[in-house]
Amino acid sequence: MSDTVTILGNVASDPLRNTTNRGDAVIRFRLASPNRWLDRSTGVWNEGETNWYDVSAFRQLAENVRSSLHSGDPVIVTGRLKVRKWEANGKSGTSVEIEADAIGHNLKHGASAFVKPHRAPAPEAGDRFAPPSDEDAPDAADAAAAWSVPADDASEDGSEDSTEETTASHAELLPT
Repeated sequence: MSDTVTILGNVASDPLRNTTNRGDAVIRFRLASPNRWLDRSTGVWNEGETNWYDVSAFRQLAENVRSSLHSGDPVIVTGRLKVRKWEANGKSGTSVEIEADAIGHNLKHGASAFVKPHRAPAPEAGDRFAPPSDEDAPDAADAAAAWSVPADDASEDGSEDSTEETTASHAELLPT
C-alpha cells in the first residue's frame, strides 16, 4: 500500500528528462511547498518552513511535463509519497519523493491552455503495414502536380488554345 498525497507548490528546478533502462521517458524536478499564512489581525503574510520534494513522472506524463512546466511555475502534484533515508560521502539524510500520477498548473495563480498531444493511431491487430511516416509523404509540389487536371487539347468551339493551360490544383487539401 502506498500513501497518495496532493501537494501545492512551485517548480523549483527546470524539469530534467532522462530514460529508464526499459526506454521509458522519466522527468524529475524539485518542488517547493512553502508554508505561508495570513495574520488576519495585521493583514501580513507570515513565512513558515518550506517543504521540499523530489518529483518524478514517467512515460507520457513525463513528456507533457517537459513541454509544459518551467522553474517558478505554480503547480498541483498528486502521486505516491516515498520517504527514503540516504548516506553519501559521510553524510546522511532523508529525501521525500513523489512519484506523480498527475501534475498541473495551479490556476489560482494564473491561466493555462490545454493542448492534447498528437498520437498516431496504433496499428490494428492483423495489419500488415504500419501507418506511413512523414518521410513517406510526397513533396507538396509533387503532390500538387499529381492532383492537377490537364486542360483539354481543344476548346468547346474546336479551336486549340496553346497559350493557356488550365489546371485545378488541390495542394491546399494536402497535409503539410
